[in-house]
Amino acid sequence: MQRRYDRDMTTIRLPSRLIQTSRLALTRFYFFYALPRRSWRRLCAACLCLLLAGAGCSQLERKERELVFSIVPGEASWYDGRPDGVIDKRIAVAGSERLHAWWWPAARADAPALLYLHGVRWNLTGQLFRIEQLHELGFAVLAIDYRGFGESDGALPSEQTVYQDAAAAWQELARLQPDPQRRLIYGHSLGGAVAIDLAARIARKAAPGAGGLIVESTFTSLADIARSFTFGWLPVQLLLSQKFDSLDKIALVDIPVLIAHGTADQTVPSGFSEKLYAAVHAKKRLLLVEGATHNNSLRTGLPAYRRALSELFRLRQADAGPAPVQAAG
Repeated sequence: MQRRYDRDMTTIRLPSRLIQTSRLALTRFYFFYALPRRSWRRLCAACLCLLLAGAGCSQLERKERELVFSIVPGEASWYDGRPDGVIDKRIAVAGSERLHAWWWPAARADAPALLYLHGVRWNLTGQLFRIEQLHELGFAVLAIDYRGFGESDGALPSEQTVYQDAAAAWQELARLQPDPQRRLIYGHSLGGAVAIDLAARIARKAAPGAGGLIVESTFTSLADIARSFTFGWLPVQLLLSQKFDSLDKIALVDIPVLIAHGTADQTVPSGFSEKLYAAVHAKKRLLLVEGATHNNSLRTGLPAYRRALSELFRLRQADAGPAPVQAAG
């Protein structure tokens, strides 16, 4: 019988060398999530046998961060330039470092504005298709690259630096759209965890107010998703330094929350969004898009997306895109 290690079991002790080596191996497994489950389990079992560490803890943590973010340098191969109307921006963050951002105003000056937070691997040039879809829904969009991605300053990102980057970008969006009820946060995949952290900061009055939170194809924590592909008994929460633990944070959020997920997502199964939804205490909506995968929920479920935006965030029909907003069934 498998033994399950709950998140509050803090008395477990593992050899420090085992933790160091297993942390590196397990993170590698997570971001090869295209592997079949059997391969995940074999690899995870192998990582527990790595008792001899050839690198120090800081080096292992750095390697873990490299694998977590898996940054692809340069422009995405399918990128063919910014659309007309997209403005390059630089946003000050820590010290003298700056974030690269795109600001795409909507056709209407009073349109709702949205902060776009992307996931791993691709910089803004690989995100344009989803940014375009959100803009077509009527949003003005501020999209950022975290430090270490694209043209942003900085080197290797971490969980804490991407949280800081999102907070700095939110301050900029508050300047661009002063009405807090017309400002929303959007995060895709790992960007969903960043968006939830920002929304929790807003709930603690540590950032300017917001009108809503939208997360798509995201997860409860890195440890949970790694465990789902390996052994349920493996205490991965003790092995990973990059936690991205959203379950407790989303319970703090006090603005309306839309959680969207494709039922055919093989990268991050939709059950994680169902768990997040159950933890939300604020006004909420779960949108499971039948047949959609990790990257096409918005396009596949566009009519349902429009309805959810209109109903949950009380956006006017013109705000939710050019197509008619259908009445709720």
